[in-house]
This record gives sequence, C-alpha cells and structure tokens, in this order.
Amino acid sequence: MKKSKILYIVLVIVGLVLVGQSVFILDETQQAIVTQFGKPVGEPRTSPGVNFVIPFIQKVQFFDKRYLEWDGDKNQVPTKDKKFIFVDTYARWQITDPLQFFIRLRDERSAQSRLDDILDGETRNAIASNDLLDIVRSTNRDPEVTEDFMEELEVLEDIEVGREAIEEIVLQKANERTSDLGVRILDFRFKRMNYVDEVRDRVYDRMISERNRIADQFRSEGQGEARKIQGDKERDLAQIQSEATREAQEIRGRADAEATEIYAAAYNRNRQSIELYKFLRSLEALEKSLNEHTNLVISSDSELFQYLKKMK
Repeated sequence: MKKSKILYIVLVIVGLVLVGQSVFILDETQQAIVTQFGKPVGEPRTSPGVNFVIPFIQKVQFFDKRYLEWDGDKNQVPTKDKKFIFVDTYARWQITDPLQFFIRLRDERSAQSRLDDILDGETRNAIASNDLLDIVRSTNRDPEVTEDFMEELEVLEDIEVGREAIEEIVLQKANERTSDLGVRILDFRFKRMNYVDEVRDRVYDRMISERNRIADQFRSEGQGEARKIQGDKERDLAQIQSEATREAQEIRGRADAEATEIYAAAYNRNRQSIELYKFLRSLEALEKSLNEHTNLVISSDSELFQYLKKMK
C-alpha cells in the first residue's frame, strides 16, 4: 500500500511537470515560435490563448506583438551645403514575422542593434543629400509679419524637398532593408537638430550682426524723423511769430490811425485847438528827443525855436 501511494504521488508529480512543460499561454501582447533542438518548427503562434508543445523537446520563444521604440544616438552629420549639425532621431517598429525575425535576428537586442545600423545609415545618406534648409523646414510658406517694418526683413527662401519628405524617404529606404528581417518600421522622425558648437557660434554672431544692422537702420530712421520734426517745429514757430508780428503791427497801425482820427477830431474844432495840438506834439517831440546832455543847433525861424524863445 505504501509503495502504491508513493508511485501514485510520483506519477502525479511527473504528470504535472509534463503538463507544465507542454502548455503555454499567449496573451494579446505576445507572439511565439516553437523550436525543437534549436530549430523552429511549425507556424508562428500569434493568436492569444492556450498552446501545446512536446515537453523537454520543444521550447517556446516569445516576442512582443506591440509597437516597439527605437531611439537613435545623436550624431554629427554634414549636410549637402557643408553645414555640420547634430541629428537626434527616433522611430517605431513592429515584429511582423516572428519566424523570420527569429531566424535572422534571434531577439530584440539584436534587432535594435541592426536598426541602429540601418536607420543611422539612411539618416546620414538623406541629410548628406539635402541642404540644411530642406531638413529644418517642411513647406514653403510666407512668414508671419507682425509689424510693417518686418516686411523687408523677413524673407524665406523656397525649399525643394522638405523635412517631412526626407523623413518619408528614410522610412522607405529603411523598410526596403528590413523587409527580410521580419520587422516593419512604422514611423520615423527627426527628434531634434542643432548646429555643432563651431557653426552655432558663427550663426549666433551672424544673427547678432543682423539684428545690430536692423537696430542701426531703425535708429537712423528715427534720427531722420526727429530732425524732420524739429525742422517742422522751427518753421511753424517762425511762421507763427511772423504772423503774430504782422498782426501786432496791423493792430498797432489801426490803433495809431484811430488815435490820429480822435486827435484830429478833438483839435480841428477851431484855431486855438489846432495851435494847442501843435504845441503839445512839439513838446512830446522835445521830451523824446532831448535830455540834459543834448545840444541843439537850430535856426531862428524854426517853430521849435519859437516855442523855446517863448518859454524863456
């Protein structure tokens, strides 16, 4: 009885081990191939669920069914117009044929290394075949002008290819090279671009020089406008002063005429008033003309002498 129980327990354990070795479960994110003595057998297992293998003889190799990430290294690459830039790229890829993938690459680490060679090489070829302007821009567009003075300053050259087209070229060329690897590259993009340090410094210097030139132009235009405003102010001021002087003289002339008319009306009534008027005007003339240092030389028949003689 004891031997029978022990044998039963051993058989149960062996059965459990055999079941465990012969059954595997695939979830929605996985695909697998079965190998026998290191060689693949049968069709790839891509549907989720329970699958069976021969225990101890066959083994299961699992591969990811989801979209996988490839992140390229930042490389220094020359463009067609001889400008050195740092290029950082990324891509998305997927294992489409797990059997071919296992035969050619074995695992995802080898696949990443192979993609490094393919994508980096195609990236260098694409950048070296195009100018920098085509790499950084996607379309020909008119610049957004926010101020009137920017119309003559912001001029964009036309591009022939464009960044998006270059990315499509890299994607197409890379997929041609990975067609026998059991993988497909789904998307490729330039993540970041920048000049190398030496070129970047020259670009910054050129940008500073251009902005200084624009500032000098604005400053010169401002000084010219200021001088124009100053000239207009002085001209207007002189005109105002001239018109004011003329108007003052006219007013003074009219006032003198009115005063003369008033004097004439007052002193032309009779002979005595006329004589009084002449006398007063002569005294005013003497008062304005003479002082204690004045010496007069006049004839005896002068009206002024007659008045002085009478005063004596």
